[in-house]
Amino acid sequence: LRHVEKDGLPGENHFYITFRTDRPDVEIPEELKATHPEEITVVLQHQFWDLKVSDDHFEVMLSFQDRYEKVSVPFSALISFLDPSANFGLQFIPDLTPPDGHDEGEATNSRPTPKDGSNIISLDSFRKK
Repeated sequence: LRHVEKDGLPGENHFYITFRTDRPDVEIPEELKATHPEEITVVLQHQFWDLKVSDDHFEVMLSFQDRYEKVSVPFSALISFLDPSANFGLQFIPDLTPPDGHDEGEATNSRPTPKDGSNIISLDSFRKK
């Protein structure tokens, strides 16, 4: 993407980029979130402008139904990246943890840890004699 940001797409190359839309750090038009509540695939080929790539996300201006809309996608939301003209593709496991770092479904250890050292187990009884 950095190469395309600087020099544009070479030859017949074009990209299919699939990403999660249900993350709060993904910025897409509300109409697209409504019609694609979990994921969407965008194509970077003829109608994209102002591609900007940083270390953790990319943003680009795309045309949706004759309207120009900015899309901002963190790399951690990517599901797949495909360039069919180069016969090249990547699949990712997107990070579903919200960007604030707290997973609402995170398991916690509800058992209190004894403070008197009674959680120490002697391994002597398990050793062969």
